[in-house]
Amino acid sequence: MQSIEFCAGAGGQALGLELAGFRHSALVEIERDFSKTLQLNRPAWDVRTEDMNAFDGRPFNGVELMAGGLPCPPFSVAGKQLGDKDERNLFPAAIRLVDEIRPKAVMIENVRGFLSPVFEDYRLYLKTAFRKLGYHLDWRLLNASDFGVPQLRPRVVIVAVRTDLVEAFDWPEVLPHNPPVVGDFLKDLMGANGWLGTERWARQANDIAPTIVGGSKKHGGPDLGPTRARKAWAALGVEGRSLAEQAPAPDFCGMPRLTVRMVARIQGFPDSWQFYGRKTTAYRQVGNAFPPPVAKAVARNLRVALSVQKHFPVRAVA
Repeated sequence: MQSIEFCAGAGGQALGLELAGFRHSALVEIERDFSKTLQLNRPAWDVRTEDMNAFDGRPFNGVELMAGGLPCPPFSVAGKQLGDKDERNLFPAAIRLVDEIRPKAVMIENVRGFLSPVFEDYRLYLKTAFRKLGYHLDWRLLNASDFGVPQLRPRVVIVAVRTDLVEAFDWPEVLPHNPPVVGDFLKDLMGANGWLGTERWARQANDIAPTIVGGSKKHGGPDLGPTRARKAWAALGVEGRSLAEQAPAPDFCGMPRLTVRMVARIQGFPDSWQFYGRKTTAYRQVGNAFPPPVAKAVARNLRVALSVQKHFPVRAVA
C-alpha cells in the first residue's frame, strides 16, 4: 500500500509506516536539514523539500494513506495554545490535501495539548470537516512506553478512516510488559569508551526516561528540557543541561551526558539511522520525532483495515 507523508521530519513516522508495510509515494518536509536526513537513510525515497501549504496533492490522488506530524506549538501547553489562530496550524492544509488526495485513511500525530478543553470547539470543527469529506475522525492518547519505547512520551494520534472502513479499524493493543529501563537500554552506548563507572550508573538509571524535548527552531539548544525534566534526568544519573559528543572517557567522574545517538535510541530509532547536521540540529530532529514503534503499531492496524474494505458497505454521509 502507498502512503504520502507531510511534515516528515527526521523520519520517525515514515520508518514506522515502512515497518508496517507501507511504501512511500512521497515525503514532504519544509526544513532542508530534515530532508537531508531522510535522503541520507533512504536514497530511494521521493523527498520533497516543500511547504505543505503550497503542495499540490492532486497528482497523488488515490494513495491509500496520508500521514503527518503536524506542528505542535499551536496546541502545546509549553506555548500560548493559540490553536487555529496560530500561523503554524496546518490542519487547514491537511483538510485541503485530504480533499485532493482522497486517501482511504489519514494518520496525524500531535501533542497531548490537542485534547485540552480550550480546543473542544476546534476538535468538533475538525470532525465535521472530515465527515463532509466522507471520513470518520477519531483520536487517542498513546504513551510510547506502552509500545516498548523507554520513555512516557504521551502523544495524540488522530486517525480519519473512510466511512466504509470504520468498522475494520481497531486501535493497537498495548504491550503486556514494561519497556526496559534507561540503564539497561543505554549501558552499551554509555560504556563504549570504557568508562569505569558504567555498571554503577546503569544500576542508578533504573526507570524509563522522561519525555524527550527537542526544542524549536528559534528556541532551545541541545539540552534535555526545562528544569523539571532535568531533575527527572538527574534522578537517573544523567546531566541534562547539554549533550555530549561521545560517551564518557574511562576515568570520567560525575554525571554523564547523553549523546544524540543515545537519545535517538530512547526515541525508538535503530542505531543505523543517521541524522544530518551538527549536534543541535540533529538533536532537534530526534527530539521532535514520532517514535517509530508507536507509528508502526497504529499503521499496522490501519493496513489491516484497508485490506478488508470490501466486506463493509458504504455508509451515507450526513
